[in-house]
Amino acid sequence: MRSALRGLTTRGRCFLAAAVAAALSALLLGESDLLRVAVLLAAVPVLSAAAVARTRYQLRCSRVLQPQRVSVGGTARVVLRLVNTSRLPTGTLLLEDRLPYALGSRPRLVLERLAGHKASSVAYTVRADVRGKYEVGPLVVRLTDPFGLCELTRAFPNVDTLRVAPRVVPLSPVRLTGEYTGAGESHARSVAVHGEDDAATREYRYGDDLRRVHWRSTAKAGELMVRREEQPWESRATVLLDTRVRAHRGEGPTASFEWAVSAAASTAVHLRHCGYRMRLVTETGTDLDSGTGESGGSIGLLLDHLAEVKLSQRGDLTQVVHHVRAREDGGLVVAVLGMMRPEEAEAVAALRTSGTTCVGFLLDAAGWLRLPAEQRAAQDKAYQTSALTLLRAGWRVIEVPHGSSFATLWPQAGHGSRGVAVRASLADTVTGTVR
Repeated sequence: MRSALRGLTTRGRCFLAAAVAAALSALLLGESDLLRVAVLLAAVPVLSAAAVARTRYQLRCSRVLQPQRVSVGGTARVVLRLVNTSRLPTGTLLLEDRLPYALGSRPRLVLERLAGHKASSVAYTVRADVRGKYEVGPLVVRLTDPFGLCELTRAFPNVDTLRVAPRVVPLSPVRLTGEYTGAGESHARSVAVHGEDDAATREYRYGDDLRRVHWRSTAKAGELMVRREEQPWESRATVLLDTRVRAHRGEGPTASFEWAVSAAASTAVHLRHCGYRMRLVTETGTDLDSGTGESGGSIGLLLDHLAEVKLSQRGDLTQVVHHVRAREDGGLVVAVLGMMRPEEAEAVAALRTSGTTCVGFLLDAAGWLRLPAEQRAAQDKAYQTSALTLLRAGWRVIEVPHGSSFATLWPQAGHGSRGVAVRASLADTVTGTVR
């Protein structure tokens, strides 16, 4: 009750002051009727405060986000539902939902009156231009009585999470060779390639059982080859995202890293809809799997991670081969790469092995900055050297200059003619030879 009295408005305090003045006048003048007026003036704000204090704890609130995950630039609808569980109606309700700065200003909504045992819903929309994970709430409700004599606040501690995923651009269908066939109906095709005895082999890795060594393939290859016990009958793709801080340039939503994250998300969603089993790997050791099936829900884990991924100070591309090959080999590898040193480019190039198709989107991150002529020339030479290293290893390299559209560049992933032309031009630039 004490907290309710502290919530009296200016009007309520004036009622109490008038009650005190009327009581003193009644005592001085000996007017009993005036004393009754004083009691009435004091009772109205006190009873209003008691009613508001009781109603404050008779409210229930729930929040629904529609949807719980949006892309950058998208909007989400937030629906607030309040239920009055008491018999008494409420006065005016002022709702204020707390939002992070990236989602805009705090919405303030007004409910004129909520009858007893009734519910009402209000909604507002939020828009996010920066990817991330944001908490919506808690909700603060200001309650007033019908006479405006008392105002109290009630905070609902429940908080909901809105994830803003990177921008996903639609990509055109592209024929990508080197992947395994799909599950189910593609069983016959897989058998035709590998045979009924499933004698597909791969290179020996540390820890493999020596009883799985396939000696005929070993003799042909000149190195230890082991038999695959289980040959997957599904398309598999790995998206490699370079998160090293020294590999990217620029700041904010227009930075080269944000372009790379959007490209990785667009690739994952596109290939997932094409029936691939998706993996997301970074040089920091992140390894996420989308699972199987054609439903879009299984890609949610990858998108949630990309919504929060940050630049890494300790990323090491020389360990990327180990991360990618940790669980499986073969299939399709799509890498979104930034600036690399020669040894890092050689490490990434080693991902290209027999049965693996590797596509690299190589960002010219230096183009995101205005550099002096000498620094720009040095950056261009390092960029061309990295591209040539990947091309010589059999990668399909797609140049990514500043301001380019990923949807426009994507069709180049389906053929190698672009890589052959770039290989020749880069070789001329780096080695100084004339073809």
